[in-house]
Amino acid sequence: TVILKLNGGLGTGMGLEKAKSLLEVTGGNTFLDLIAKQVESMKTEFKVKDLKFMLMNSFATSQDTLEALAKYEGLGKGEDLEFVQNKAPKVTASDFTPATWEKEPAHEFCPPGHGDLYPAMLGSGTLDKLLKKGFKWMFVSNSDNLGATMDLKCLTYFVQSGAPFMMEVACRTDADKKGGHLAKSKATGGLLLRESAQCPEDDEKAFQDTSKYRYFNTNNLWVDLVALKGIFEKNNGSIPLPVMKNSKTVDPRDKNSTPVLQLETAMGAAISCFEGATAVVIPRERFAPVKTTSDLLALRSDAYQLTKDFRVTLAPERNGVPPTIKLDGRYKFVDAME
Repeated sequence: TVILKLNGGLGTGMGLEKAKSLLEVTGGNTFLDLIAKQVESMKTEFKVKDLKFMLMNSFATSQDTLEALAKYEGLGKGEDLEFVQNKAPKVTASDFTPATWEKEPAHEFCPPGHGDLYPAMLGSGTLDKLLKKGFKWMFVSNSDNLGATMDLKCLTYFVQSGAPFMMEVACRTDADKKGGHLAKSKATGGLLLRESAQCPEDDEKAFQDTSKYRYFNTNNLWVDLVALKGIFEKNNGSIPLPVMKNSKTVDPRDKNSTPVLQLETAMGAAISCFEGATAVVIPRERFAPVKTTSDLLALRSDAYQLTKDFRVTLAPERNGVPPTIKLDGRYKFVDAME
């Protein structure tokens, strides 16, 4: 089994220009520190010295991440530790041409969403290398979700189910109503993922109805690598994921800069590509992501605790309910909050 963390995000929505995983969380530990310590803890617990761990970095996070993890020699280095996702040009919203920004040309490109995981694995040769070494199953999660570790119960359930793909879902609360939810396809009867970016404005109220759509995608995914290779072979080297349009500015910190569109795919949407894909409801402790400064403040608070195996989970007295924190807009960026 391979443990893979998605680490391509800069956290531009939080005003960051480096990997979000370099932010301090608790006790002087960054996200990356805690992930490295989780892996070491799992190697000890499972008595597997060569537990495979990898990162999918982006062109913007690779160097900083590798430098930060260099002190953890047991993780591996170079191509054994990471592969880099592709980058795509931002598109000018007014005329759909590639965006230009002379002040900082690097802002002209963006990662094409975490759905790029699959083609990046194929294009980098990572998928074939893993299969050649005998790896069959992969557990994927976001680097900003410190509750997501490789759970043997989940792995056992996934393997015994025979499913080629399994999504961990959790019950929606008001804190999750804007996140992607699980649904059934009317055409095939199979499972699919619907993101807010795919929702028409007039359907937004129904989209956020937690009694109608009860489960949301935690982005903790289990994938059969042999089945993934089969999908690529069936589709001439591609995987048919829906493309989403996100409106941004070319410089994320300058709201007066050129309006652009970023075209992205979501890795959870692959649930509709695998025949026989399934989902499993997991406890809330496996989901503690950070997307905003409000999330970061919550994670740093006493509503969460650091476990012995270096997971950050909700404190027992929260009874599985995360705190609701909404900071004023002036604290949208991390430097302002801190």
